[in-house]
Amino acid sequence: MKITDPKIEQPILHLIGEEADRLGLECYVIGGWVRDLFLHRPSDDIDVVVVDNPLQLPLKGREKEDGRSGIGILLAEAVAKRLGKGAHLAVFKTYGTAQVKHKGQELEFVGARRESYRHDSRNPIVEDGTLEEDQNRRDFTINAMAICLNSRKSKVESQKTYGELLDPFDGMGDLERCIIRTPLDPDITFSDDPLRMMRAIRFATQLGFNLDGETFDAIARNKERIGIITKERIAEELNKIMMSSRPSIGFELLDECGLLKYILPQLTMLKGVEVIRGQGHKDNFFHTMQVLDQVAETSDNLWLRWAALLHDIAKPQTKRWEDGVGWTFHGHEFKGSKMVPKIFAQLKLPLNEKMKYVEKLVLL
Repeated sequence: MKITDPKIEQPILHLIGEEADRLGLECYVIGGWVRDLFLHRPSDDIDVVVVDNPLQLPLKGREKEDGRSGIGILLAEAVAKRLGKGAHLAVFKTYGTAQVKHKGQELEFVGARRESYRHDSRNPIVEDGTLEEDQNRRDFTINAMAICLNSRKSKVESQKTYGELLDPFDGMGDLERCIIRTPLDPDITFSDDPLRMMRAIRFATQLGFNLDGETFDAIARNKERIGIITKERIAEELNKIMMSSRPSIGFELLDECGLLKYILPQLTMLKGVEVIRGQGHKDNFFHTMQVLDQVAETSDNLWLRWAALLHDIAKPQTKRWEDGVGWTFHGHEFKGSKMVPKIFAQLKLPLNEKMKYVEKLVLL
């Protein structure tokens, strides 16, 4: 399938393809930029995967380091040189990747790779791979689509030409159906890298998509694996959920699949309604979700949104029944403000003035 969108014709992409042709490499733009192209969302970050051409003669820069060639770095260096003084090149040899920043755009280059995992780590064992193997390792079908940037047909008959889409898992169909789905077995995908469970919910929240049934069930089955993920990475995904237009979607999904109790158990304690003598109180979890969404409608302040999420966090501990009065939550604001530093420390969120801002708003 040939892509005709004007964005694929921008000069920087043609330049990357031309340099790849000159070096005898195959290259493809892949992942989020391709997804956002079809969703008509702005994106300045371009991920380029580079595939070695087996019929080309060996070239300096293709040497193996820890089982990987440096072809991604090789192409990045060539692109940066071609762009000239305005380009900033950063090379990460340990990971076999390179980044070029130019006029507000970030270009990430990496050689195609395959990955394998140990059970106790989300850090993969990485080796050179084919484009197919690189697409297999992607988290979701909508992020596994690739568009060829090569302008010149090589001697490899299977190689595509500029603008051709490679979509082996029907990512386009899932975009049309508004579905988040893994390319391969979701149990393996999530067990290998449990952060992908958070990413699945984050994408569903940001894009307004649904989780494929088997994908959702696999998250529920693998939820305990989130324990091997660092708190910093979890907080990063939580903040992205928090900054979506309707963050309640993400938190409700986290609760439904069972992840929330491993990430923010204090929030799950807000759920439920107790009734005495026919008198109940509101479900403070869903009340909190409503408040969070209403704040999100009017402000992009991340920390104000955190204050909305935590404003009633101490109600379970302060809930009392008083004859003649009913349900009370005396002092929940004071106790809640004292919980904020502990929750921020637990999630490795900043313990500076941002935390104090949330603490003060919960108190008020």
